[in-house]
Amino acid sequence: MFSSITTIRVRYGETDQMGYLYYGNYGLYYEVGRAEAIRELGFSYRELEEQGVIMPVAELNVKYLRPAYYDDLITVKTILKELPKSSRIQFHSELYNEKGELLNVGVTTLVFLDVKTKQKAGLPEALKERLEPFFK
Repeated sequence: MFSSITTIRVRYGETDQMGYLYYGNYGLYYEVGRAEAIRELGFSYRELEEQGVIMPVAELNVKYLRPAYYDDLITVKTILKELPKSSRIQFHSELYNEKGELLNVGVTTLVFLDVKTKQKAGLPEALKERLEPFFK
């Protein structure tokens, strides 16, 4: 298993009239967590694209447990529970408040595509090499 932690402060413009983090913004927090997790592995999305792979989102599942509020410092835990064996990769996200309370969970499924043909591709070899040690 591979996991990564990042923090994000809820900004005023991300909240609704009640001061809650707007429900549609949780996916953006997941994306920050994914980008930072990939960066921890020594890559960026840009570098993967330069290597000929894009990763569009194919599916997003979200479960809201408690609200996050304006100015809360949110911990985003991003987890890869398994090494991808096909053209799909699933990132599990958990969001916690400063008290350590679980606020939200989600799963984002992305697909590896060849940047030129837009056809499914496998896990890039360089990324696979970085991930394998976490799954032994």
